[in-house]
Amino acid sequence: MGKVLCVGGIFFKSPNPEKLYEWYEKWLRFDISKQYGASFPIEAMPKKSVIAWSAFPETTKYFTPATKEFMFNLVVDNLDETLGQVKEGGAEVIGNIQEEEYGRFGWFVDPDGNKVELWEPPSS
Repeated sequence: MGKVLCVGGIFFKSPNPEKLYEWYEKWLRFDISKQYGASFPIEAMPKKSVIAWSAFPETTKYFTPATKEFMFNLVVDNLDETLGQVKEGGAEVIGNIQEEEYGRFGWFVDPDGNKVELWEPPSS
C-alpha cells in the first residue's frame, strides 16, 4: 500500500494573487515563481521542525480573527524579527508570543485576511 511522505503544497484562492505574492516577497522574503508560487526545499527546514497536517474541530476559535476555514503555519528562523517585519508591512499581529517545549509561536493576519501562524523551532 502506498504511503504519504509529506505535504506537497498549500493551495488557496486570492482576490489578487500578484499583490499577495509581492507582499510575501517583500515582508517574508518568499522566493516567488509567478507561475508556481514559492517552493521550500526540505533541506532548508531546521532539524527539529516538522510539516504538520491537522484537522481542527469545526467549532475551533484557533483561526480567529480570520473567518477562513484554514490557517497557514510557516517555519521561521527568528520569530521576533519576522513579526516585526510583517507588522511594518501592514499585517495585524495577533496575541502574544507563546513558548512551548517544541518552539515559539506568533500570529498575524495577511493582506487577504488569512491567519498565519509563525513557528520558530527550538535551536537545540
